[in-house]
Amino acid sequence: MILSTPHPKATTNSMLRHASEQPDPPESAADRHVTTPFQVKGPHAPTRRTLDYIASVALAVGLAMAAPTSSLASAACPALLNHSIPRLQDEVPQNLCQYAGKVVLVVNTASKCGFTSQYEGLEKLYDRYRNAGLVVLGFPSGDFGGQELSTNKEIAEFCSNTFAVRFPMLVKSSVRGKEANPVFAGLIRESGTAPKWNFYKYLIGRDGRLVKVYSSFTAPDEAAFVQDVERSLKKGS
Repeated sequence: MILSTPHPKATTNSMLRHASEQPDPPESAADRHVTTPFQVKGPHAPTRRTLDYIASVALAVGLAMAAPTSSLASAACPALLNHSIPRLQDEVPQNLCQYAGKVVLVVNTASKCGFTSQYEGLEKLYDRYRNAGLVVLGFPSGDFGGQELSTNKEIAEFCSNTFAVRFPMLVKSSVRGKEANPVFAGLIRESGTAPKWNFYKYLIGRDGRLVKVYSSFTAPDEAAFVQDVERSLKKGS
């Protein structure tokens, strides 16, 4: 059964009217001489009990109106990003909801692959469009040919020293099959396309929906790919 919720303003008006219609309990002499910011005096001046009741009603309505705001805030994080994954450099958990509202490019990376040089293009793309709302998320993985280094520390040093990577990188993980990390598991479910090699690219729009999947052969500076990124940045900006 769906219950309709009265508008907070209507509820407030009704409760205040109810308060004014109720006879006041016996008052002390002090209660009869309440001053208000409007300096209403005489027989129509509100008593202290009435003012206290009005204040409690206002507080209750204020809390009721604030509750939906927090619910909307948590609902604003799209399912594809609603995960916490450790950062590559220090393994501190990162809430990916921090990227909600941005255009997100998710890439499964590897340090010893024929496509590893795409790190350079990805960094340039990130540097060019980051202020417009683009974020690149790198997910190192050894799923394909074991072409990733052994430890997160080694991967972080390689990315920094070889390609000066500054876009966010997450810890080494699986990106396919039953062991896929939750981000790739969600992308695979939504797109129906699992990465077939290193440097697959998944473009997510500002609304949190998947825009398109690109193979390893799509270079970060390819004209059609860059146009897709630019179109996504313009939507909802």
